[in-house]
Amino acid sequence: MSVSTAKAPAKNAYLAGVRDGWPFIFVVIPFSTLFGVVATDAGLTLAQAMGFTVLVIAGAAQFAALQMMMENAGIIFVLLAALAVNLRMAMYSASLVPHLGAAPLWQRALVSYLNFDQTYITSITRYEARPEMTVAERFQYFVGVATPITPLWYGMTLVGIYAGEAIPEAWALDFILPITFLAMVGPMMKSLAHVAAAAVSIIVALSLINLPSGTGLLIAALAAMVTGAAVETWMERRA
Repeated sequence: MSVSTAKAPAKNAYLAGVRDGWPFIFVVIPFSTLFGVVATDAGLTLAQAMGFTVLVIAGAAQFAALQMMMENAGIIFVLLAALAVNLRMAMYSASLVPHLGAAPLWQRALVSYLNFDQTYITSITRYEARPEMTVAERFQYFVGVATPITPLWYGMTLVGIYAGEAIPEAWALDFILPITFLAMVGPMMKSLAHVAAAAVSIIVALSLINLPSGTGLLIAALAAMVTGAAVETWMERRA
């Protein structure tokens, strides 16, 4: 097989990834713009906000950490909140190992950086549907999915930062962050376990509101995870 022929499947896989990834821009554009606006309103500088979005590149974790920062929580609590929200990425990584574990180290490092909800869900679905794909093709497809998403995530965050600077303080944008979380969590309420976890988190967080900033929220998050797992187990046994 010639070199040009060998490269063709990988190139085709990359283009297929780009094709499957571009519809996500309709979610990425408003979400990243909103982060830029809220980050500015929270007092982050241009360098801080952009460094945050480039290094973390995980919307839910960024908003969770930003919420804790706005409440003047300690750095440990900020990091723990972001880690709790992003624990699912560890499961994503583990499930990608059978498909990309044989890739070179630099490719695995790049996939690790670009591993977020959209790239993972789209790619793993493709891998399972087409087990004949080579490791090179899988890598190219993954990067292809990330190609239309990642630059927009950076760019629209920058747009949001400048937009936030232009918005008068009298507009009081503090309400945007809790509304954003409600919009994120609402569609996830698909089972009794989800509803139970949400209810417990609300009750515990409100009960512990007088604890040091951030402590109550982390305890509420832990209680919610335990509740969700317990209800899920109970439902499976009942079924």
